[in-house]
Formats: sequence, C-alpha cells, structure tokens
Amino acid sequence: MKYAFDIPQFGAYAHPRLLAQLAHEAEDAGWDGFFLWDHIQVGWPDAVSDPWIAMAAMAMATTRILLGPIVTPLYRRHPWKLARETVTLDHLSGGRVVLGVGLGDDIFGEIRTFDGPMDPRMRAEMLDEGLAVLLGLWSAEKFSFEGKHYVIRDAQFLPAPVQKPRIPIWVAGRWPRKPPFRRAARFDGTFPISGDIETPLTPSQVRDLVTFIKSVRTSDAPFDVIQSGSTTGEHPAQDRVIVASYEEAGATWWFESRVPWQSSVEEVRDRIRMGPPGL
Repeated sequence: MKYAFDIPQFGAYAHPRLLAQLAHEAEDAGWDGFFLWDHIQVGWPDAVSDPWIAMAAMAMATTRILLGPIVTPLYRRHPWKLARETVTLDHLSGGRVVLGVGLGDDIFGEIRTFDGPMDPRMRAEMLDEGLAVLLGLWSAEKFSFEGKHYVIRDAQFLPAPVQKPRIPIWVAGRWPRKPPFRRAARFDGTFPISGDIETPLTPSQVRDLVTFIKSVRTSDAPFDVIQSGSTTGEHPAQDRVIVASYEEAGATWWFESRVPWQSSVEEVRDRIRMGPPGL
C-alpha cells in the first residue's frame, strides 16, 4: 500500500505557494504522493487556483512524491493543451506525474455555467476521444485523428514524456456503475467514488470493484486501485486497521482526503506532518 494526500485548490487552499509548502511537508513526512482536485470554479464566490500552475510549484518544492490531478474532466480541456501540460510537468518533476481523468459532474455548476455538455454520454465520448488524442500526442510520432469531437491533422509533439511507456492514467468513476471501470481497465488505475462526496466506499465494495476490473482487464501490467478516506494520525493502531481492510480488498493506494468544509488548513497540515497511517 502507498499513501498520498489529496486536497482541493480552492478556498483556503487556493494559493499555489501554500500548496507547494504542503506538498514539501508531505514528502518530508513520508507520504508517497500529493494530489490536487481540478476545478475551475465552485458553487459560491471563492478563490480558485489553476491546478497545473499549482502542480508546477509543487514539483519544484519536492523531489520524490508523485503529483497529479484527481481528477481532470477532459471535456473542458483541449486534449492537445493537456498533452503539453502533462508532458511539461513530467519533465519538470523528473517523471513523477500521474494523470487522473474522469467525466466530471455539475456538483459546483461548472458545466452549466460555461455551457458545457450536460449529457454524461457526450462527456464520456469526449473522454474516450480525448484519451486517444493524449496517447497519440504523447507518442512523439506524427499523429492524426478524426473523431466526433476532435480532429487533428499531422501533429507531432516533442518531447515525449519522461516516463515510459507513458504517463500513467487513473480513471475515476462512481461504483457500482460499470462503464467507467471498463474504461479504467484499459489504463493504469482507477479512482472509485461513491455517489456521495462525503461517504467513502466500503471494503466490500472495493473488493467487488477489483473483481470486476480483473474480469475485464486484458493486460497483466500493474494496476492501481485508489481508496480515499480519513484517519486520525493520533491512533496508529486504529488507523492501520482501517487501511488494512482496504488493502486486503485490493486497494493499492490510500488517499488521505479531507472535504474542505470539514477540516481547516491547520488541521490538514497537522495530519500531513503526522505521516501516513501505515507507518
């Protein structure tokens, strides 16, 4: 099991210098990764930072931990721009980027505010096409693509990513809906969530999800299953029991995740400094 922190990039967490400081402290405390939410606005007036600029600051403040967005909705990012951002960050960080992707939803009004596609089937089409474009542009070879939503003619993006064969992709989805996890099975990992942002999946649900992934996955390459939740840091034995139940179910990462309206920056910083629940 590996351990990461994931936090929002809005409200009290909006300043990129703060995010870089927290990432540095997470590395010092023994965490394996530090990931950001990817939102362009929230449903109330609040400060929001661009996650890619913030992650660049985080990359400069760290040397070891993995970084990435959890998760980027591809429908609102041109995949060629995202290809440039991810590869640039991969080089800046020395090959420490993981790209988390998903359909996105309208929980903060981000789709309707900017006249985005409200139909999740259309966002799913854009996600699949966007992923195909990313893979093609990451290859550093001549690449053309003609889809329903994206058309590319004779592009060639250099340099290629530092990581080989490419930057890892984790695909998010709401369990027990199956289509997102069929998509995830084609890539490198999955970030499953329940229907409620404040309610984590149970170990039993994670076990069922892992069984499903194995039934549809055709590759024997390593595959990551991320479980998010919260531990105290003050009761190590109790925390290890929580994490162990998910590890036994097949999770490979524990993400210490705090909903911003439930924890202050000071509380999150204290938890970061206590270190991962498995130590």
